[in-house]
Amino acid sequence: MQRKVLVTGGAGFIGSAVCRRLVGVGASVLNLDALTYAGNVQSLAAIDNAPNYRFAKVDICDRRAVKEAFETFAPDQVIHLAAESHVDRSITGSDAFIQTNIVGTFSMLEAARAYWQTLKAPRRDAFRFLHVSTDEVYGSLGDEGAFVEETPYDPSSPYSASKAAADHLVSAWARTYGFPAVISNCSNNYGPFHFPEKLIPLIILNAMHGKPLPVYGAGSNIRDWLYVDDHARALDLIVTRGRIGEKYNVGGRNERRNIDVVRRICAILDALRPRPSPHESLIAFVADRPGHDQRYAIDATKLERELDWRALETFETGIEKTVRWYLDNEWWWRPLREKVYAGERLGVIAEAGTVA
Repeated sequence: MQRKVLVTGGAGFIGSAVCRRLVGVGASVLNLDALTYAGNVQSLAAIDNAPNYRFAKVDICDRRAVKEAFETFAPDQVIHLAAESHVDRSITGSDAFIQTNIVGTFSMLEAARAYWQTLKAPRRDAFRFLHVSTDEVYGSLGDEGAFVEETPYDPSSPYSASKAAADHLVSAWARTYGFPAVISNCSNNYGPFHFPEKLIPLIILNAMHGKPLPVYGAGSNIRDWLYVDDHARALDLIVTRGRIGEKYNVGGRNERRNIDVVRRICAILDALRPRPSPHESLIAFVADRPGHDQRYAIDATKLERELDWRALETFETGIEKTVRWYLDNEWWWRPLREKVYAGERLGVIAEAGTVA
């Protein structure tokens, strides 16, 4: 019997990778996405005409539309990815983050719970709801250690606070109602189809065009980088085999300082598309963003041990694939740079405390 998976936010970066994977392994997929600025149906061009893929433009805060989607599609699994996700944008526009990440998650939980309660065994017993979250809910690490599933929450930004709130809602629904939910918390994703506001695609595209490469502070902030296709594979495993009520951390075991990420991209471009002076000469250190966490690192031991998952890409292999993809796929990113986001600084607060 064909597995039916409802994916929210499937036109986004991680969501589109999940949809492409699920369709590729033969699942029937319904993608719900509101198509905000970061949603891009072009990221789904490879599966758009597949018989086992459907798209519906739906805002997850629209409870009637979400309820209808559950009733008509009748999913076996839900992978809930729809979210506002850029820290800088949350600093100057937190309302959308509260609405989508908290109210939207509540809407999804209630629609999914009502639908689940109508199911008969064995479908009721097999149903799963996977809420996809971030390592940013844990706050910042010191020089040692890594986030584990039991790490206390300590969010620093409106974005991470909204995701922490959503995580708590999901946990509460599992405990109060016995709802079959699972939570995943991932490290920084990168790879093809990544919206240009994020560090890696922004640096790649700016470098390709000879523009300054903005690096916050001294570039000493450390992130654990996870190739997006490795993450999509992990989510498929978690929603299928993860234990109800549990959390699973997903990380690539690829810690890098931001400045080293930028320099590596520059070195790859020096080899693939040389310019008169090295790309590294374009690096421009800029004022740090407010509340910038110093270090994230994920301990993915639980996922590796219980579900036999391993990241297939190292940072070195993944970042070269990513740079090559942007060089080869101008058709995807050029409309975004010209019409949606041209690379301007986001999240700047005026000295008086008002939004600049």
